[in-house]
Amino acid sequence: MSPDEIKPERTDAGGVRVLVAEDNPAVREFITRSLASAGHRIVAVGDGQQALDALEKEKFDVLVTDIVMPNVDGIALALKAVRLFPDLRIVMISGYAQERMRAHNLDALVHRIIAKPFSLEEICAAVKDAISLPPGTA
Repeated sequence: MSPDEIKPERTDAGGVRVLVAEDNPAVREFITRSLASAGHRIVAVGDGQQALDALEKEKFDVLVTDIVMPNVDGIALALKAVRLFPDLRIVMISGYAQERMRAHNLDALVHRIIAKPFSLEEICAAVKDAISLPPGTA
């Protein structure tokens, strides 16, 4: 299945609304299950364009995005998302050191950057930290 054919996966538990944008199905599933087990409501998509589409349809508290993705990468997604939704908290993930350095140039927009591989505890802590910050701070 190509990223264009991926249907948004959702969990409807109560809690913080989190949009997950990750092109690797196994990582996307791990993040979705991890955050759902922490009580968050999750919508998961396979690329940045699908994330932008989801953001236009629903309100989210946190965006968890991979940096390297097809169509719209995580950095372009973060720039567009925060312009449209200034209170959106952003957590970025990447397995590439060079890409994490690019994201560090977005310190004013990105609340956390996590290196792959990461644990259930790390992703849950990153989202918890992001939502605990006052609006407009990164």
